[in-house]
Amino acid sequence: MKIGTLGAGTVARHAVAHGHQVVLSNSRGPASLAGLADELGPLAHACTPEEAAAAELVVLAVGWPQIPDAVAGLPPFGGRIVIDATNQFASPPPPMMIADLGELTGSEHVASLLLGARVVKAFNTLYGQYIAADPRHRAGRQVLFLAGDDADAKTTVKDLTAAFGFAPVDLGSLREGGRLMQLGGPLSGLHALKQD
Repeated sequence: MKIGTLGAGTVARHAVAHGHQVVLSNSRGPASLAGLADELGPLAHACTPEEAAAAELVVLAVGWPQIPDAVAGLPPFGGRIVIDATNQFASPPPPMMIADLGELTGSEHVASLLLGARVVKAFNTLYGQYIAADPRHRAGRQVLFLAGDDADAKTTVKDLTAAFGFAPVDLGSLREGGRLMQLGGPLSGLHALKQD
């Protein structure tokens, strides 16, 4: 599978390690990612956000205030999957300030900006150190919560992340599951292992 990143993400390391092609992008341009692409090896390439957004599956991993700029001008996704790994920090902590989205969850808001995307919320509840590390531990596999409104998209993300070694747990829709996972929700920042 070809996986694109909007915001150079830790998920790319898992993807490359499991034989997926990765196209990396950020707001500073491909040259700023050349070192990371070299480090990840021949399956990784630095590119523009437009090129990354054209991949089969896209990971959105930018800071909340950068989302509008990161997705502005991207063509419609045409049913492709976007993993939303963002958290709705109104400004960088500390102190933690959560963006006021009214009744919407963070991922419902993100989905409204991504025309034609099948959005799956994932990776946002974990601190980076738990995403970067091997998710398989002696005591079990790292639990990865996810939510989305499209069952097939969630199955794709569950299968992909399970292959990476995570233990995916489907929490339902972007409204119900997303609310549990987002900042201020009971699962935000939770590190848990599943014993097999």
